[in-house]
Amino acid sequence: MYQQATQAYQKTATTATDPRALEAELLMKAAARLTLLRNNWEETSIDERSDILTYNRTAWTLLATEATAEESELPLEIQNNIANLALFTFNQTMELLAAENGEELETLININKAIAAGLRGQTESPVSE
Repeated sequence: MYQQATQAYQKTATTATDPRALEAELLMKAAARLTLLRNNWEETSIDERSDILTYNRTAWTLLATEATAEESELPLEIQNNIANLALFTFNQTMELLAAENGEELETLININKAIAAGLRGQTESPVSE
């Protein structure tokens, strides 16, 4: 009985979460996966690299789609900035798929962390790992 109540509460809590918090969580999860890839580049298979990079690209697709939607209340300048960051991320992803090392991952990791911090209302940018 308690387990059902806990599950119901968790489901409600998840659906009632602020969309910005969910977007921040998504970007931080992508940053964590990218960090693991950067730290284990040589040991990671091409397929695993592709999966991690695709996850990040999907996160940015969702973020850009929401930010630039017709009903978005974001100022046009911010919508354009998010769209440009998404395009940059897509281009970096394509380059990384063919890269010999994961050095360029640091840029994507930092972007994800900075945008996540902004979505959470944090004023200081996160320090890279």
